[in-house]
Amino acid sequence: MGIKIYYTTVTASREIKSQQAEVLRILESKSIQYELIDISLGGEIRDEMRAKSGNPKATPPQLFNEDQYCGDYEMLSEAVEEDAVDQFLKLA
Repeated sequence: MGIKIYYTTVTASREIKSQQAEVLRILESKSIQYELIDISLGGEIRDEMRAKSGNPKATPPQLFNEDQYCGDYEMLSEAVEEDAVDQFLKLA
């Protein structure tokens, strides 16, 4: 599967929960299939997300097309406003 979303099931942050829910809503509304990768299952998964995104402090959600970094929630939001989600996710 192409689109991968690094997310967490364990967070006290309402902002992260809200962003994750919004990302899933956006993708589902566009019928884009995705795979969820839960970073709360182990520190090595979180470290992998941060290494792939190039940001040692990256927090979920982070979006990838296979191993190609697409961006985070804010970047996806901008793509939605510009009607450029397919380009953002490297699907077009």
